[in-house]
Amino acid sequence: MDKNKIIMSITIGIMSFMMIYVMLIQFNIVKTNDTHEIELMRETELKEMLASYKEKSEETRKELEDVQTKIDEYKLDEKSEEDAVKLLEEDVKKSKMLLGQTDVQGEGIVIKMESVIRHDEGESSIITTADLIDIINELRLAGAEAISINGERIVSKSDIFDVGNFICINGQRTTSPYEIKAIGDKKYLQSALNIKGGYIDTYTLAGYKIDMDVKEPQIFIGKYQGEMTLKYVKK
Repeated sequence: MDKNKIIMSITIGIMSFMMIYVMLIQFNIVKTNDTHEIELMRETELKEMLASYKEKSEETRKELEDVQTKIDEYKLDEKSEEDAVKLLEEDVKKSKMLLGQTDVQGEGIVIKMESVIRHDEGESSIITTADLIDIINELRLAGAEAISINGERIVSKSDIFDVGNFICINGQRTTSPYEIKAIGDKKYLQSALNIKGGYIDTYTLAGYKIDMDVKEPQIFIGKYQGEMTLKYVKK
């Protein structure tokens, strides 16, 4: 096998791993619904949730098939080396976008959440780490392709935890109000959060201040600033 074929084989292997890795991390933070909550949901809402899960499962299966198809194309295609390099560069660019390593823009929604402090009678509504993780999960299940919170890109390596009166995201301390940006099908994202008994309903009733903006034609989300490294996964 000559040098070019060796380089091509190694590149195909790397690209296959990256694509499969990206698909697996999409469900990394998904939270299991409480059994009691499921029992209280209406039949139509359960059907919508099930349809969403089935859709995501089908998308993942399709992505895996696409990866295999590309591998077969690389092996059988008799295109010139220049054309092959262009194809690989396009795949590398796509993988970097999915991994959060490049700035991206597209249609989507902007959600603004704010804690409500009550100095009179009644409990205050303070946004917690769990609340932010909940909305990340909701957006991912609704097909969001890129998410950020107060300018911090959310990827598989993102850490979100409480530090005193702050919430730490990707090592950066932040606090209310929170601006959550999501790129994806605008109508689907909006419907998923606005469903009766859904995220916005639940958190509005809980006393939080939450608004959704769907007027911006293009949403910009900056790249993840941290390092993407694997400590335990081995070839």
